[in-house]
Amino acid sequence: MLLTRVFSGALLALGLAAAPAAADSSPSASPSGDSKAPSQAGTSFRTATEIEQGQQATASGSTGDYLYWSFPADAGQRPTVHATVKLPDKHTTQTWQIDVYDGLRRRQSCQYGAQTRTAEAGTPSVELACVLRTVRAWSEPWANDPLPGTYYIRLTVVGMQSSDLGLPVSAEVKADSKHIGGAAAVDGSLAKPLVPGIAVKSQQDGGGSGDSGGGSATRKPAVLSSIEPDDGWSSGWWSDRWVWTGIGAVLAALAGIGGYALTRGSGRPSRVPPGA
Repeated sequence: MLLTRVFSGALLALGLAAAPAAADSSPSASPSGDSKAPSQAGTSFRTATEIEQGQQATASGSTGDYLYWSFPADAGQRPTVHATVKLPDKHTTQTWQIDVYDGLRRRQSCQYGAQTRTAEAGTPSVELACVLRTVRAWSEPWANDPLPGTYYIRLTVVGMQSSDLGLPVSAEVKADSKHIGGAAAVDGSLAKPLVPGIAVKSQQDGGGSGDSGGGSATRKPAVLSSIEPDDGWSSGWWSDRWVWTGIGAVLAALAGIGGYALTRGSGRPSRVPPGA
């Protein structure tokens, strides 16, 4: 009877503790439908159009242009970028490529996906995809690991005939991610996410010495990227490792109780042989 209660309690604790871990493993939620999707792209890193994860952005341009977007990615997420380029009716063979850069403008390699594709003459569209490595909460300075912060998408044609230069094209871009959880957790975190301008903003918010007295208006800091995840930057302070560590501790305690219940005596004093 005691063993039944012990294992029932263990299963109940396992189910309650694993529930948040299962919720964290779901893909990131899309933003609300009332948010207006961007209909243009930037032409450089500084003018990149900001998009939320799960939001599909569109843009029109010309063959040969560089199109830029940016989106936030936090620790434990594995971002995936999809792009579709709609080509004009008449064109020669073209090769399109999508590149992703982190907040330090380091080009991040794709784990898998069609990062570069060639569209034969007359092909109406070409689809590209790039699945990045999991974003880490912390990394060595010399490493090129993805870190929390702003990520830039660059879409351009890398191979074409001169006759196609300047032809009108339209593009659709979407970035989303899958939460990996404790499997990618590391011991450590960044002081600030890699968002351009966040250091300047933090210094201004902290009451730096740049403001002089008097009634002068407060100067707003120049922040190059203001977008962030819906629930803020976690920077790796939580992962489902905490859940499974708690589960292990509970199971170890219950196993100890069960082992004691199996091995303890009946509680009666042992018989002493007569004449001893």
